[in-house]
Amino acid sequence: RDGRAALGAGAGFPLLDGAARALAQAPGGPAGPGAATAPAGAAAATAGAPARAVTHQWAMVVDVAKCLKASVQRACIEACDRAHNVPHIPVPRDAVEWIWPERLEDALPDQVHAHSPPELRDAPVLVLCNHCTTPPCVRVCPTGATWKRPQDGIVMMDMHRCIGCRYCMAACPYGARSFNWMDPRPWIERDAAGRPLSDYPTRTRGVVEKCTFCAERLDLGQAPACVEAAGTVPGGAGALTFGDLGDPDSAASRLLRDRETVCRRPALGTGPNVYYIVSDLSPEALEGAGAGGGRA
Repeated sequence: RDGRAALGAGAGFPLLDGAARALAQAPGGPAGPGAATAPAGAAAATAGAPARAVTHQWAMVVDVAKCLKASVQRACIEACDRAHNVPHIPVPRDAVEWIWPERLEDALPDQVHAHSPPELRDAPVLVLCNHCTTPPCVRVCPTGATWKRPQDGIVMMDMHRCIGCRYCMAACPYGARSFNWMDPRPWIERDAAGRPLSDYPTRTRGVVEKCTFCAERLDLGQAPACVEAAGTVPGGAGALTFGDLGDPDSAASRLLRDRETVCRRPALGTGPNVYYIVSDLSPEALEGAGAGGGRA
């Protein structure tokens, strides 16, 4: 992603008043159709109980055919940006993105070959942090700014601890992290009074950020913003499904059991927890895919 994974000297010590760490405190989970409830044991894990292994893992299932619709892509990206005060920096190489469309050939290279039609190779696939079972970013972070929540497997970011070394960006094989090369606050969408659209902590120059599966929303019993937004768009129902893989009856578990799904670069051994339904990519679905998608 435009060389963002390159190593180099970083700088910046944002003071977020510990708000990023607070995202991991209260247990919870999304409510409603297609979503799972809070994993059992989350309350004990976050209430000071002794650490113990749990068998819960939040996961996302992306129906690629349904997410080809530009309206679905745009709704998901805009909802994420609003919920997390993601800046809209106009210079592509400096862009900060938590969820974005990527060419299928780049996102899922094992699904195409030399003779695949251009409309398949170029189809825009929504990608985000994979919240890996064995996240390489966590292993290389020297300050503990990125860590994996033991109760539900979400890979988190504490922007207060980030020193901008970008080791995590170099370690991530999916390009899922963005670096703030400039102060992002002037590029945040604001209301008429000049306030950010969300209470989510804003960031400063010199820190890394990424998707957190909307941990702060899960803790309030809400679904991730992108999942909720997709369901409001005509034809977007089921485009994104979120659930606990530790629950065999969750919507995500049922999809993985009943549908043909793949994940990104499984041979790397990271254990991605974002899966893709690719079986419905008919010529009709690919026609005009993604035209006008992405940010407005």
